[in-house]
Amino acid sequence: MDVDRAPLDHQDTLHELPQVQESSFAHTAPPLSNGTHTPLARSPLQHSGTAQPREPFREIPVKVHIRRPDRDAWVYVGRATVSLDNTGHPSQVVVRAASTDKILTVFSESSELQAEKRGNFVVVGCLDGSKVVSWSLNALNSSETLRLLACIELTCYRCKQAVADPRFHHRSRRRIERVIKDDRRRRHKRRQDQETMIDLFSKQDLNEPEDT
Repeated sequence: MDVDRAPLDHQDTLHELPQVQESSFAHTAPPLSNGTHTPLARSPLQHSGTAQPREPFREIPVKVHIRRPDRDAWVYVGRATVSLDNTGHPSQVVVRAASTDKILTVFSESSELQAEKRGNFVVVGCLDGSKVVSWSLNALNSSETLRLLACIELTCYRCKQAVADPRFHHRSRRRIERVIKDDRRRRHKRRQDQETMIDLFSKQDLNEPEDT
């Protein structure tokens, strides 16, 4: 700050009035009792002329399992990395195999899915017509799991549809939830039927009757 001091006339010999030179964005407060001006603090928007650049997305290492339609068991796929790709098209979450860099699956705004957090797992149910393909992504810790869940939900949220047609957007989300819920109910019923069959077989006496 440059302060130019100029002497006043003989009537004001006891005080000097500093002239504060500020840029066009600076503001000064009303003069104090001693005749000086104090510049007001600038807002953060005035200090930063340009927006801060966004940090690049840090890849998330995961272990991947898949449960295909009409199957109850999970199948281990392998280790993978989850990255955010937003070059040349709408953002999408890409899951690549760690060993071969092959794309295992892609989640985007056009995907009909529902993501849930279960411990350190993020389970993503994807609609394939009336069928459901489930992906299980196991992150390293709870913090990485939350970051993974937020990344999938924010990337796949249909913002344009929610603004243009909120009622259709709501019906679409309800339909996805209903199909996934029905698929879960069928799997539970199959599991109960299997347990019932196993219990019945275990109670049967398979010994041959003795001849009398």
